[in-house]
Amino acid sequence: MSQPNSLMLFAAGFGTRMGELTKDRPKPLIPVSGITLLDRALNWVVDADIANTVVNIHYKGNLIKETVKDRAQISDETNAVLETGGGLKKALPLLGSDPIYTFNPDVVWSGPNPLTELANAWNPEKMDALLLLIPPSHAHSYTGDGDFSLDAAQRISRGAGYVYSGAQIIKTDGLAHIEQTAFSLNVLWDEMIKTQRVYGLPYTGKWCDVGTPEGITTAEKMLEETHV
Repeated sequence: MSQPNSLMLFAAGFGTRMGELTKDRPKPLIPVSGITLLDRALNWVVDADIANTVVNIHYKGNLIKETVKDRAQISDETNAVLETGGGLKKALPLLGSDPIYTFNPDVVWSGPNPLTELANAWNPEKMDALLLLIPPSHAHSYTGDGDFSLDAAQRISRGAGYVYSGAQIIKTDGLAHIEQTAFSLNVLWDEMIKTQRVYGLPYTGKWCDVGTPEGITTAEKMLEETHV
């Protein structure tokens, strides 16, 4: 089974929960233990040997563009707020028509490469999407009940149980049937869930949501405890 070779890195958010930290820079350029969230994400991409990376930009996007340089293509959303689904749809000419990875930079991982874990479990014959999920016991700086449940075959449904990690492999064909310009990936997931072709893969390492200043402190403590 062929593995995807293109990745969409979502870096267009405003990072408003970071307060003053995003006054002069976008959230992906905030450092955690001396390495920016963007560089941490790109390091995972390089380690997974993914050939084509696309980074979308909006808020203070030129700073991200300067940082990325020749490491990725840029999908410029400066003039619109497209959300995750709309941003992915806009970037399709750069990503191609095959299944792709999507990756959120505002989390920190400690453990096996999340992208490699997805690639090893990907089965396009039965899957339209494979989401990497975090058991609550492995989710740092997260206080909710989870986003998804899994059945015995690891098919996804909405409900408490597992946290979406921000990493997945997904087929993008369904985006053509969504008329909106700005929309969440949840719209595409919900259509796929109806056909029972969305699967979840529990992640075995540790994970931390870095959406607030407190999340930075928690992530740095997690990395120190796991000697990363």
